[in-house]
Amino acid sequence: MRLTSLGLLCAGIAAAANTPGKVTYHKDVLPILQKNCQTCHRPGEAAPMSFLTYKDTRPWAKAIKTAVLSKKMPPWFADPAHGKFQNERRLSEAELQTVARWVDSGAPEGDAKQAPPPLAFQEGWNIQPDVVFEMPNAYEVPASGTVEYTYIVIPTGFTKDTWITAAEVRPGDRSVVHHVIASVRPPGSPYLRNVKPGVPFVPVTHERDANGAAIRRNVQAPSADLQRASQAADGAAVVATEFLVGYAPGLQEQRYDLAVPGAGKMIPAGSDIILQMHYTTSGKAASDKTKIGLTLAKEQPKYRYLTLSAAATRLEIPANEGNYESNASVTFKEDAKLVWLMPHMHVRGKDFLYKAVYPTGETQTLLDVPKYDFNWQLGYDTSAPIPMPKGTRIDCKAHHDNSRNNPYNPNPNVTVKWGDQTWEEMMIGWFAVVVDANVNPRNVINRASRGGE
Repeated sequence: MRLTSLGLLCAGIAAAANTPGKVTYHKDVLPILQKNCQTCHRPGEAAPMSFLTYKDTRPWAKAIKTAVLSKKMPPWFADPAHGKFQNERRLSEAELQTVARWVDSGAPEGDAKQAPPPLAFQEGWNIQPDVVFEMPNAYEVPASGTVEYTYIVIPTGFTKDTWITAAEVRPGDRSVVHHVIASVRPPGSPYLRNVKPGVPFVPVTHERDANGAAIRRNVQAPSADLQRASQAADGAAVVATEFLVGYAPGLQEQRYDLAVPGAGKMIPAGSDIILQMHYTTSGKAASDKTKIGLTLAKEQPKYRYLTLSAAATRLEIPANEGNYESNASVTFKEDAKLVWLMPHMHVRGKDFLYKAVYPTGETQTLLDVPKYDFNWQLGYDTSAPIPMPKGTRIDCKAHHDNSRNNPYNPNPNVTVKWGDQTWEEMMIGWFAVVVDANVNPRNVINRASRGGE
């Protein structure tokens, strides 16, 4: 009898040892939220609710479980079979189960003393900017209608070449700012050269049909189309302007020394920053004053961070076509190291693939996004720089779904061409490389662009 009782006692102890402990917010869930969620889920950021505290998070417990188990959140679309990325936001199986167990047990708070230290966020910024440029005047967005792409020139006032290690765009009103592209215009560039600083300028307006598609373009300035045309021109984009940093839902601040210590982006003396503003109406009038922050390099960088692109601008997607293919390529004229990738399409975007073809004939899939989601414009920071020897070609292949099977398709019965607005389409494979600081940006790549096939 004593042996039986002892055996039962030992069995009970063993069972207790193998039973997972109570999952609580402070001890188990908060570290997961800090790692994967709080960058967006905090006041003033893209997410509609905050996950900084238990009080903020608890009402959303069931929704959090549903979102993470369905892999809807955190947003991350790279196929894990190809490439490794520093900013990966995919939850591990253990983390998924922790969240599920927490919710299933009633989402208990636990002991606040077991919580990790709170993350330190600088008010309003994800970087620590040394210099901030703001639109000098607010832009008034109407309650309805289509707002054409609007450009605002902001002089930097830099009297010498200035190297930066990080940049971030902060919209004034996220409800109406669809995206922002901030570019550097060096002295002597013809791009929008007659535009007055601080005054909103619309270089191209469109006459549109009943479906919203552009049927006629009215160019307001001879240089207005330079940026779009240069996507297919050898080296022209880095002469007229150079991409600095962007904003779109899901796109984070950019840190230019992340993959390669000692790297930075250079802003030539006397340059201007040009903001390309894409506003979308929300049903009520709004006012926006977007700003951009820069972190200055503490010492002269050894390497230069360049943001480049391959684009297929001659899109013509037939009505009801469910798998329209487009391709674009660039070839390196200098040795470089690939550090960042960002595919861009609109609501008919279906999938996007980057592949490197090396001078040896070997190939490597750099990034595969099998289920593209326009609602999240993600950039992918490589976990380590990928060498791109001179002569290497990057091939970008994308597909668009213009059929009724695409739930985001506003109208499957029209032919869709390249255009700025969401209901039109784009195919751009943005990427960034690091090169020697003394390399001329114009000499880094050759571009080749093709439309659909």
